[in-house]
Parts: sequence; structure tokens; C-alpha cells
Amino acid sequence: MNNIFVKENAFIITLVVSIAFMIIFYLLSAFQLIQSTESIAFIGEASRWCERVSAGAFREPVNTLSNLGFMLAGLFILYKLTNETSFNEFSGLNKITILYGVAVVYLGPGSMMMHGTNTEWGGWADNLSMVMYIILPWLYNCYKMSNWSQNTLLKVYFSVVIFYALMRGLFGNGMGIGLDLFGVSIGLWVISEFLYKFWSHSMRFFSGFVGFLVLMLFGIFPAEVYTNLGEYWWIIFFWLPGILANKKPQGVRTYRWYFAGMIAYMSAFAIWLTGVPDSETCNPDTLFQAHGIWHLLTAVATIFFFYHYRSEKLA
Repeated sequence: MNNIFVKENAFIITLVVSIAFMIIFYLLSAFQLIQSTESIAFIGEASRWCERVSAGAFREPVNTLSNLGFMLAGLFILYKLTNETSFNEFSGLNKITILYGVAVVYLGPGSMMMHGTNTEWGGWADNLSMVMYIILPWLYNCYKMSNWSQNTLLKVYFSVVIFYALMRGLFGNGMGIGLDLFGVSIGLWVISEFLYKFWSHSMRFFSGFVGFLVLMLFGIFPAEVYTNLGEYWWIIFFWLPGILANKKPQGVRTYRWYFAGMIAYMSAFAIWLTGVPDSETCNPDTLFQAHGIWHLLTAVATIFFFYHYRSEKLA
């Protein structure tokens, strides 16, 4: 029995757990054991993500089941890694690659619990899954530009996850301090990628300003930030990668997979914006829900990013 839980079995273990989750989640949902009583009042109306709320097993069937895309993407990644000869730290089965694959898989169940139940705890699970994924790339980049060991990276990662889980559970969105960790981490990821490509002592400082370019992509311009510093206080984190990245990375990456992932993600985000009830394109009864397409496109993006880190070679 002790020999089951070894890294070589990461794929099969994750597959079994995923299947078990789907069976248990479906049964609990079908018997209405995990839906909130408040959601019953909204049956027949369009949900906050456009799809009509159902009295069936899942409150939002399409938005729930489209999350299978994440589970399949993560399982593909773990299968790809299995029995593979390692050629860099993002190849073969190791602590980092297994964590990445499992984090991608959990994006599915996390989001399913929100769309399937329309509950507060489901929203917590969904947000937690997104944070568990999005913090990993920028922490990994900082690890590659510092003296951290793999164990240090994992300790920092799980410390952030546990802190977020507790604070989000206790205080809701913003963790009681007005901090959207998922949104900020998108900026930190881009900043850390910029540093990896253009590392120098001066760029460690100037890299923080790259965060403002990311904000502009999402429609937030510097003038708005500077006139509302109380709301946007978290911009100070834009300099965190520069502080942590105290040495030049030893590798180089090709960026075609990274930009492919960004194009997939930004396209998904544009579609996500149309998946709300007040959008002219909202059709609560169609199988082609915008939010479901968002799930599928972002699942594809996680695979592109996986290949991006695998492109690393020693300089």
C-alpha cells in the first residue's frame, strides 16, 4: 500500500480521485444535498453568469460541466510527464510539475462547486482553485531567479494558499483588506516573465511599472490608480518580483507558447465579459454559454503555459 503514493503514480492517482469526485459530486447534487436553500428562489432566472438556473442536479449545467476541460487538461499534463526523461525542471515527474498538473485539475472541481451549487462555499472553492493556479507561475519564476530550493518554493506556495483560504473564508472577496490576489497575481506573472527575459539590477526596479501595462489591458489606467490610491494600494506588490529576483536566471525560454497562452486567456476574458445577464448576447437557454467557453479556452491556455516552461534551456 505504501508503494502506491509515489510520483510515478501521480497520473493514475489524480485520475481515480477525479472520477471519484465526479461521482460523489453528482450524487450529492442530484439528491439536492449540497445546494443552498437560497438558490431555490432563483430557479428559472438567469444566473449571474447568464445561464438559466436549473432545478436539476446542477444549478448551471453547462457552466458546471464545461469545467471538465480543466480536469482533462491537467490529466493530459500529468500523463505527458509520466515516464518522461527529464530535460529541465518542468519536465518529468517532480514536485513542481506534479503540483502544476494537480493545480490545473483542481480548477475544474473548484469552479464546478460554484456553478453546480450556487453557494457561498462553492464560491470560496472556486476562488481558491484560481489562486492555487495563478500564484504558481510567478512564484516559480521568482524561484528561478533566486536562491530558493524546491522545498522553499513549496513552503511559500502552500503558506500563501492557506493564508488566502482562511482570509477569503473569514472575510470574503478582498480578504477584508481590499486585495484581489488572483487579479494582482496576473500582473505579478507578467512582471516576473519580463524580469526573466530582461533581468538586470536596474530592471529589478523598472519591472514594477510593467504592472501598469497589465492594468491597462483590463481597462484600468494610471490616472485612475493615482486618484484612488486607497483602493489601488496593492500596486506596491508590483515590485515584489524585483525584490525576490536577486540573481540572473540561468536559462532562456522561447515565448511562442507564452503568447499563445496569453492570446487564449485574453480571448477567453473578452468572451467572459459577454457572459452576464445584462449583455445583449446573453441567451440563458443556449448550450453555448459564454462562461462555458471561457472555461474551455482557459483550460487550453494552461496547456500552452505548460509548454512555455518546458521550452527552457540553459543559456
